Amino acid sequence: MSAAALLPATLPARLGARVLDVIVVLGLNLALGQAIGFGFDWLVLGAALILGYFVAGDTLFGATFGKRALGLRVITAEGERPSAAQALRRELFVVVGAVPFVGPILALGIWVWMFVAIRSSPLAQGPHDTFAGGTRVVRG
Repeated sequence: MSAAALLPATLPARLGARVLDVIVVLGLNLALGQAIGFGFDWLVLGAALILGYFVAGDTLFGATFGKRALGLRVITAEGERPSAAQALRRELFVVVGAVPFVGPILALGIWVWMFVAIRSSPLAQGPHDTFAGGTRVVRG
């Protein structure tokens, strides 16, 4: 099936997948914090862990645990799994929340921007998808 024929994932499905993924990375990050302490090192390594989780999932499997659980996957404009560079560009926004003090506020603004963009895009693409070269989250 061509990439153009694949149906975009619905926004509720994408949000549900992200919630499942956040539960996974929260557990991993809490375990990391217990192991090394919840200081600056944890903040840096935790951000790298979160980014690595999303990049590895999308690159190696075409989907993170949350996306796979809900029958979604990430594809490039050509219908392939994203490269590591594309997945990194697509998920780079996740580290914004780790910036002390202003990170959560900035992250909320980014989430609203992405939500509006995905809802108004015919292929349900957000700015992070465009930044990654036209990736899409599709059903199946």
